[in-house]
Amino acid sequence: MPDARLSVASADASFRRYFRVHTAQQSYILMDAPPDKENSSLFVTIAQALSRLDVHAPTIYAADLELGFLLLEDLGDRTYLDELKDEPNKLYSDALAALVKLQHGEINSTNNTIETYDKNRLQSEMDLFEDWFIKRHLGLNLQPAQVATLGRIQRYLIDTCLTQPQVWVHRDFHSRNLMITDRNSPGVIDFQDLVVGPLAYDLASIFKDCYIAWPRSRQLTWLREYQQLANDMLDLPQFSFDELVRWYDLTGLQRHLKVLGIFCRLNYRDNKPNYLNDLPMVANYVIEVIDLYPELQEFGLHFRPMIESATA
Repeated sequence: MPDARLSVASADASFRRYFRVHTAQQSYILMDAPPDKENSSLFVTIAQALSRLDVHAPTIYAADLELGFLLLEDLGDRTYLDELKDEPNKLYSDALAALVKLQHGEINSTNNTIETYDKNRLQSEMDLFEDWFIKRHLGLNLQPAQVATLGRIQRYLIDTCLTQPQVWVHRDFHSRNLMITDRNSPGVIDFQDLVVGPLAYDLASIFKDCYIAWPRSRQLTWLREYQQLANDMLDLPQFSFDELVRWYDLTGLQRHLKVLGIFCRLNYRDNKPNYLNDLPMVANYVIEVIDLYPELQEFGLHFRPMIESATA
């Protein structure tokens, strides 16, 4: 591409960088993923697997895996976050259709490269809550009773995740990773951490989005729409709406405890302070769930004041 010119497209919470390549005919996205930091081979494998499921992952035109460069389809710059407030029902209906396609992924496909959201992974994620939010951000050390309570709640959340139907999970299926496209919208990005895991995880990602909040009544309306799609299109055991809501809330709690830690780590370790601006919304999701479930009362007794400190 001798006449091509580059401009910065975006960066994300990882070590990847994205550039837009402008040519006379069209534009592309150049992904720069340092091989010692990012697994570009897995990115390619999952992108191709999603495309086979008719999920609109970017087409890969060229790849140099040794150097960590990929030339990708340009999905544009219209994120869901920019336009959700104008027509949320239409956009979320499109997103749910894409999600159900993604959840069709076979557990043992793509040569067993898709990892499992197992007990150890779920636990290590929640450890970020204590390590980075409580200790690093708040400057606190937990007392023995608090450590015991946190451990019990973590085991409870892990059990909730592992006893749900297990499907393909994007892990960051939210408004910044869904692109409005001219064909087969939405385009789906940032999918390289896909795993086999709990059915409700991506539902919590999108409807308890860390970057835009909706009243619970609307969340539940969209969950009912998902349940109908899942019952019609996925070969899974039937589940009640009450079961789905419980999975959604508790899986969301596991995710948001992790995210409180990740956003703090991005600030203190990776020098990305803007993520601290999103702590209040995440903290509010945690507090909301604490108030909804009696089994979380002990956790709330010990940790609610810490979490509320992040809502200011």
